[in-house]
Amino acid sequence: MGYVAVTGGQQAIENADQLIRYFRLKGSSAGLDPEQIEKQMRLLIDRVMGEGGLYAPEYAALALKQSEGDPAEAAFLLRAYRSTLPRNHYSVMVEPSEMRVIRRISSSFKDIPDGQMLGPTYDYTHRLLRFDLREEGSISIKRFLEEFELNVEVQDHEPAFPKVAELLRKQGLLANVSSDQIEPIDITRDKLTFPAQRSARLQVLSRGETGAMTSLAYSSMRGYGAVHPTIGELRVGYTDVYIPYPFATDEEDAIYIGEIMLTEVETINSFTQNDQGDVSFMLGYGLTFGQNEVKAIAMAILERSLETEGRAPTQDEEFVLLHIDSVEAHGFVSHLKLPHYITFQSMLDRIRKTKEEGKADKQMGQKRTSTFTYV
Repeated sequence: MGYVAVTGGQQAIENADQLIRYFRLKGSSAGLDPEQIEKQMRLLIDRVMGEGGLYAPEYAALALKQSEGDPAEAAFLLRAYRSTLPRNHYSVMVEPSEMRVIRRISSSFKDIPDGQMLGPTYDYTHRLLRFDLREEGSISIKRFLEEFELNVEVQDHEPAFPKVAELLRKQGLLANVSSDQIEPIDITRDKLTFPAQRSARLQVLSRGETGAMTSLAYSSMRGYGAVHPTIGELRVGYTDVYIPYPFATDEEDAIYIGEIMLTEVETINSFTQNDQGDVSFMLGYGLTFGQNEVKAIAMAILERSLETEGRAPTQDEEFVLLHIDSVEAHGFVSHLKLPHYITFQSMLDRIRKTKEEGKADKQMGQKRTSTFTYV
C-alpha cells in the first residue's frame, strides 16, 4: 500500500494537540489523579496491563489518563513504553498454585478441597445503577474502610489451596499432561511463526484484546468450533516473583522482588480416547495479569480450540493469533485515517478510464448498428 508524505501543516498538528488537552480538561474543576484511577478503576487497570504486556499499575493509570480512558490507546502507550525498557532479568518460573488466593471457584465440582471462595466479584450483584455513588466522598470512603477492616478476621497464616485439576491428574483422568521441558519462546524477541509452539500461543493469548477473545470464544461455544467447557477452577490472587541471584552458585538461590496479581483458569473439556483406549478429559488453560476473569476463560477456550483440528475460525491458529492483538488491530484500522491519496487516486483513475472505455465501446456499437441499418 502506498502513502504520500504529509508536508507542512506543523501549526495545525500542534493546534490539534492543544485541542486534545482542551477537550480532556474542559468542564473539569480539578485534575484527575492517576492514583485514584489506579485504586478505583482496578479492573480497567488490570485489562490495560494485560493487553499492554507490562505489569505496572501506576503507568497503566497514567496511560488511561493520557488516552482519556480509551483502553486500546492506553495499551498501545503501555506497550510502546515497555519496548524502551532494558531486559535486565528473567524471573524464576511463577507457580500459581502457591498464590495468596482472594477468589477461588469451580463450576465443575460443588465441593472442592478447602471450599469455594467467592471473593470480590460482580457475578451475584444486580445490574442497577447506584446513584448514591455520586455522593461518595472522602469522609464516607474513610468511614466504610474503617468499619470493614474492623470486621475482617485477620488470619495468622495463608491457607494452602490445592489445585482442583490435580485431583483429576492423580486419577489419570487428564489427557494433556506433558513433562517435556521445552525452552519457551519470547514473542517480544522472536518473530511469531506458524505453526507456533504452545508457549508462543499462550503469550499471544495472554496479551490479547479482551473483547476480541471473548467474541471468538463465544463463537466456539455457540457451535462455530468444538469447545464448550466447564470451569474446573478459577482462582485470583497474588503470586510472589523472584529473580535468580546474580552471584549465586546454587541455581535455587533467588531474590524476592515483589508480587503480582494473576487470574488463572483451568477448564475441563470434552473427553478423548487415546491409542490405548483410555478415556480422559482435556484441559484448557488461561492466565492473565490482574483480575480479568472473562479474558482468562476465553483464553482457556481458545487455547484448547487451537489444539483441536477442524475448519472453524477458532481452530485456525493464524486467524486467531493475528487478530486478537489490540495494538495490531487498533493500529491497522486507525491507519486508514492517514493519507491514502495515491491509493485513492489510482482507483479513481482506473474507474474513470473504465468508464471512458465503456462509453467509447458503446458509441462504436451504436455507429455499427446505424451503418448496418442504412445499408
